[in-house]
Amino acid sequence: MAATSEATATAKQEVPKIVWNEKQSRFESEDKAAYLEYVVVGKDGKVMDILHTYVPPSKRGLGLASHLCLAAFNHAKSHSFSIIPSCSYVSDTFLPKNPSWNSLVYSKEDPRSNI
Repeated sequence: MAATSEATATAKQEVPKIVWNEKQSRFESEDKAAYLEYVVVGKDGKVMDILHTYVPPSKRGLGLASHLCLAAFNHAKSHSFSIIPSCSYVSDTFLPKNPSWNSLVYSKEDPRSNI
């Protein structure tokens, strides 16, 4: 039984592979079942509005939504984007649990874009 518990613990610690699907404006799990959708807005195209995060019921509770957000926020940071957290998961769950990312949240005074 110890081997089963260890295997389960290892499976939960594995970081899921998240893929950037630029054509569909999504970050997706490798199997495309879970995703985060966004649109790029602003006159100079430097604002990412995160619209929706979806994780199917069979994959919920494993931190997949958080991994999708991390992929999107890391992408935004590396490309000098700011983020509008329209998705309720991002604004109500991810950002409160990860306040270090608040510096990327768009504000009207943000020098990165002019909406």
